[in-house]
Amino acid sequence: MEIMNAGMGETSYAKNSKVQLKVISMTMPIIEEAITNLYYNSTSPSSLVIADFGCSSGPNTLFAVSELIKVVEKLRRQQGQQSPEYQVFLNDLPENDFNVIFKLLPSFQKKFSSQLGVDAGSFFFSGVPGSFYGRLFPKKSLHFTFSSYSLHWLSQVPEHLENNKRSIYISSTSPPNVAKAYYAQFQKDFSMFLKSRAEELAVGGRMVLTFLGRKSEDPSTKECCYIWEVLAIALCDMVDKGLIGEEKLDSFNLPHYAPSASEVKSVVLMENYFSIDRLEVSELKWSSMFGERNFSEAVADLAMCVRAVVEPFLVSHFGDAIIEEVFRKYKEILAGSVCKESSSIMNVTISLTKRG
Repeated sequence: MEIMNAGMGETSYAKNSKVQLKVISMTMPIIEEAITNLYYNSTSPSSLVIADFGCSSGPNTLFAVSELIKVVEKLRRQQGQQSPEYQVFLNDLPENDFNVIFKLLPSFQKKFSSQLGVDAGSFFFSGVPGSFYGRLFPKKSLHFTFSSYSLHWLSQVPEHLENNKRSIYISSTSPPNVAKAYYAQFQKDFSMFLKSRAEELAVGGRMVLTFLGRKSEDPSTKECCYIWEVLAIALCDMVDKGLIGEEKLDSFNLPHYAPSASEVKSVVLMENYFSIDRLEVSELKWSSMFGERNFSEAVADLAMCVRAVVEPFLVSHFGDAIIEEVFRKYKEILAGSVCKESSSIMNVTISLTKRG
């Protein structure tokens, strides 16, 4: 699993998560549909327990939760019901920068309370550190859970990738065993996630999960691998310049897997804890992510988004001396190829209901 760049600085995740915010906004109709169905199938619940798995840090975390609560408030007013109390659990690894979230909470709660009105129920936020590839909550204690852009991060780098030379993920030049090892690790991790959530969700509870994924069944497709291929090329350039050793590069692989919709579905069906309400693949165009900025600014933004996500891995393995040069080269490669090689990213979203 992964920890993003902490704090609120120029290279922080909090300042460079435009893609993730766009994806949450794109998939919000599916989340709203799921919480609507949950509310209609409940008898005026007095409390609603929500968990965000892989919340990371920064304003995106509170955006998703606030949109959920607004939907419930609209529904209960239409029904003439009292507002429930909201318990919101924000989960990520212990190393996550929870302090950024906690510092945002007082002003957020004050502003949000005034938006909802005096008749809205109280809402309570808690940070829950720990891996979501295991139990985090008591049995049947949750009503609604979601995860956006977290479950494509694996619990560990797959084993036996020694022959994945000059590559940091699955690529067109990777031997067949590499894709098999990544898929096996994804199956193992996602199965554990589903099993854990099945114990924690109440019967009829809902869950919506969004992955960075792919439409193609080819795991090396540029739909999901392009941003990592560019990083591999930038790192190979560091090797060619003698700034890092070739063995050091060959021992570095990302703990990441972008699944296809059918791969997500097959694990859900195999575990059989949940019924599938919706399964969709959505496309996010690079051109839509950065507004009216010119090309060079958009490329710089995209490079910074990737840096905010992956820099901790690079520093841990290679040290921090090469980071500026790696991302200078990364930007240079993107500027020359992003329009030709890849114009969008794919997302897989699945909406689930806990079986009885």
